[in-house]
Amino acid sequence: MTTAGSSKHGAAVTMRDVAKLSGVSVSTVSHVVNDKPGARIGKDARRRVQEAVEQLGYRPNVLAKTLSRGTSAFIGLVADEIATTPFAGQIIHGAQDEAWKHGFVLLVANTDGNAAVEDDAIAMMLEHQVRGILYSSWYHREISVPEALHQTDTILVDCYADGSGLPAVVPDEEQGGRTATEELLAHGHRRIAFLNTTTPSPAQTGRLAGYRSALEAAGIGFDPALVLPVAPDQGGGYAGTSHVVDSGASAVFCHNDRVAMGVYDGLRERGLRIPDDVAVIGFDNQDVIAAHLRPTLSTVALPHYELGAAGVRMLLGVDPAPDDEPRLVACPPVLRHSV
Repeated sequence: MTTAGSSKHGAAVTMRDVAKLSGVSVSTVSHVVNDKPGARIGKDARRRVQEAVEQLGYRPNVLAKTLSRGTSAFIGLVADEIATTPFAGQIIHGAQDEAWKHGFVLLVANTDGNAAVEDDAIAMMLEHQVRGILYSSWYHREISVPEALHQTDTILVDCYADGSGLPAVVPDEEQGGRTATEELLAHGHRRIAFLNTTTPSPAQTGRLAGYRSALEAAGIGFDPALVLPVAPDQGGGYAGTSHVVDSGASAVFCHNDRVAMGVYDGLRERGLRIPDDVAVIGFDNQDVIAAHLRPTLSTVALPHYELGAAGVRMLLGVDPAPDDEPRLVACPPVLRHSV
């Protein structure tokens, strides 16, 4: 099991070769390359081993290291649909970058919500003795935790499971709703409509709470007549435009960018200009939508990249994992030209 690299001539380089060149025992080489805790090795011997490793191009055998330390250099990520969702796919990107910083490689399984595939993916990762697993959903919601996740260190990303005992990291929906509303307030708007979603979710309740708290802080009373639940898509935004216009609102906070896209269509049909007649702000920062509307859409970003990175840091103990409530990650504003 000592074979791991190849010499310049193609022959396998072994620990014995490194030991011979550095003038130490094979066990000393093993302690150095595996960074064994508590090994008593002199500085000079350690230096000679490291120089021999570099000169010969020796690479420690991954399987041998896995067996010796009980875990591999892999971190698992099991997700429902984030790999096929452009903006939520940033969770993978963030987790992958952070894992690499700490010497780990990310193993990704996209299950498309198939329970059997999910079970197989988790079993495969456990067989490979991953350092731990990130379990993620493409949108913020409560989940039921697969029982097998309790067999290894697990962090829930963009989802949570009350009573599971598993740490979670999620977007700060309330802060995001407050930020969106504050941006409209900062531009002088006082009568602000909110097209919320009809879908029960942390985003529905959190963004509404943020909207209300921003109005309260500005000394503006909450008017329930300005809030309308709509389908969370372009059709819902289009249908809700009449309510926005009839309410006399000078600005509208949309639950997501797809709703905002529908509002653009509805306002344009009525001959109203954005932002001159009605200012519009969205949520999610779906770049394929927000950056390509005219005028470009001001919005609030879901912090998918940071969610993935934070999940890895918590898994590796770089950041402490929360005990009870999920860790909240801020949703930053992305200001363009619709406000």
